[in-house]
Amino acid sequence: MGELAEIAMVSKRTIDYYTSIGLLNSDRSKSNYRIYSDESLRDLKFIEECKSLHYPLDEIKRKLDRKKDKKIRDSEVEKHVDAVSQQMQKLQNDLVDLIPVVEKLDDLQKEKFTTNLMMLNSVLMKSLLNVPS
Repeated sequence: MGELAEIAMVSKRTIDYYTSIGLLNSDRSKSNYRIYSDESLRDLKFIEECKSLHYPLDEIKRKLDRKKDKKIRDSEVEKHVDAVSQQMQKLQNDLVDLIPVVEKLDDLQKEKFTTNLMMLNSVLMKSLLNVPS
């Protein structure tokens, strides 16, 4: 706590108070000392900035909670984007296997294949973007 107070240029008492009212989070060491993360330092700087703008502590808490909720949502979105990207890579690899088959089609078959593929692509994109068909 002393190190955090020194870096953030606030008193240990301030950190203790913010922790007790839920503005700052800490973990505990095996010897029961509070351990603050880099995120706690960022939160502490944010709290001090908000205080300099005369925000009440309850409003600062709401702002911190919204920031944390956004980080969680962003993290979840990132996981979903990664999963979709992996699936798209798999599809791309599968399409490579189809190229020799498509090359053997005559012009009419290729045209029908292309039309069907474009329709499927449209449906897929709409479903990915959650747009009604």
